[in-house]
Amino acid sequence: MTQRVGVRELREKLTSFLDSTVPIEVTRHGQTIGFFIPIPRRPGQAEREALLEAGKRLDQELVRLGLKEDELLEEFKQWRRQRDHAA
Repeated sequence: MTQRVGVRELREKLTSFLDSTVPIEVTRHGQTIGFFIPIPRRPGQAEREALLEAGKRLDQELVRLGLKEDELLEEFKQWRRQRDHAA
């Protein structure tokens, strides 16, 4: 169970989303651009199931986009290095 929100709504209601326990699928122009997966303070069964569901959705997106997990991880590491050097 995830909540789907656009970038604008996420920006406007960021504080309330940060307090949420529900994973959020972030979209731009109707296309998924990322996920926000909150870490529960005290994980219970419902939170575990929500986190597992978000993981399944992420796997589905990787398949849909034809990406492999290790490729995505490497791109993310490269992005972080570039970001850190730019700062």
